[in-house]
Amino acid sequence: MSTKLTELLDIKHPIIMAPMFLVSNVAMVKEAMKCGIAGCIPALNYRTLEELRAAIKELKAAKVEGGSFGFNLIVNKSNPKAKDQLRVLCEEGCDFILTSLGSPEETINQAHAVGIKVFCDITDLKFGQKVESLGADAVVAVNNQAGGHRGNIDPQTLIKTLNDNLSIPVISAGGVGTKADVDTMLAYGAAGVSVGSPFIASEEAGVTNEYKQACVDYGADDIVMTERISGTPCTVINTPYVKKIGTKSPWLERILNKNRKLKKWVKMVRFYIGMKATEKAAQQATYKTVWVAGPSIEHTNAILPVKDIVSKLI
Repeated sequence: MSTKLTELLDIKHPIIMAPMFLVSNVAMVKEAMKCGIAGCIPALNYRTLEELRAAIKELKAAKVEGGSFGFNLIVNKSNPKAKDQLRVLCEEGCDFILTSLGSPEETINQAHAVGIKVFCDITDLKFGQKVESLGADAVVAVNNQAGGHRGNIDPQTLIKTLNDNLSIPVISAGGVGTKADVDTMLAYGAAGVSVGSPFIASEEAGVTNEYKQACVDYGADDIVMTERISGTPCTVINTPYVKKIGTKSPWLERILNKNRKLKKWVKMVRFYIGMKATEKAAQQATYKTVWVAGPSIEHTNAILPVKDIVSKLI
């Protein structure tokens, strides 16, 4: 199938394996490329620049015709590593960079200088117009069915609004777990889709079997929004532990967040605490299970190789 996304990345199918904190890894992206789709990894999945550089080199060596790879870069102040990560990405090279949570201007300028395409996460038209004016190659439209930090607008409305007002391709993120879902998003006018949660339960994913099995055992009705990971609402599986601690920020944080001077620092602390808790739950069995996922796990019925998950989408 040929779309604007397949043309941009020279891939066979208009699908990006979405970057997922702690989940995405080189093994998953290698398999994605073999299947003719693109794969993306959060740069923050690597603790050091040397590890990031090694991952880029491994993916470049493994690249096959019809496949593509990129990295997700958090470009706001919550990521002090952003500038150095961008430098390494530009030095080593990749097919695309996907930016999140901030202004992509510096990323677009530096990446384009070395021939790397830049896609930008957005949740509304205002930010879509902003990143287009900065030179973004495409937008990733995060809708209200996405996992993690999702948007507030339904897929059809968001895709149509963006297509009516932007000239760059719109990639839809959220609510895709089957080929029928892919076809629906394309029919709405998307140039492609970004798919994350179904790949958590892949054999290649670098998380515990308990996390993977939870994506099999739970479904769309078990996804809830919590403020306890980053201070910003985020979708998680409603495990017994999540039910026990609740989904609202602690009362002291809610009070401090009303102070304009303290709000930024409170969010930074909450982000750090939440990410550490999520990391622990993803990498070792614990009763304190805070597992991030989206409603598209509804269609996850078994732990499968990446290639089998892709086959369900194409």
